[in-house]
Amino acid sequence: MVKKEFSYRGKSVQELQEMSAGEFAKLVTARPRKSLQKGYDKKILKKIENARKMIAGGKEPKPIRTHKRDLVIIPQMIGLKIAVHRGNSFETVEIIPEMLGLFLGELALTRKRLTHGKAGIGATRSSTALASARG
Repeated sequence: MVKKEFSYRGKSVQELQEMSAGEFAKLVTARPRKSLQKGYDKKILKKIENARKMIAGGKEPKPIRTHKRDLVIIPQMIGLKIAVHRGNSFETVEIIPEMLGLFLGELALTRKRLTHGKAGIGATRSSTALASARG
């Protein structure tokens, strides 16, 4: 069985990485398109470029740390690790081609999963819902 190669709106990953930001903006949906047309953060672009150079040199770069949860994932980020701030800590996300056009904030959830526990002595029934310690 032959594995199907990934394509985004009919373009291969190689073609996407060769595109400019304006050309890629035409392929994404309305909300990310508007963000890309406003302009991309130059500091993050510089960090992405430096990480690409390290990979080309055979070194494993550190994850790019950012608080910017409203950044759109562009083709130049594929294969990089990005640490996205989630309120109290950073969550490392490895960017894969299927994430193109999403915002970083969609990949690093900020709320903990709710688990129901047993109420202790003298506790009210409403205190059985506890936030899980697992992130």
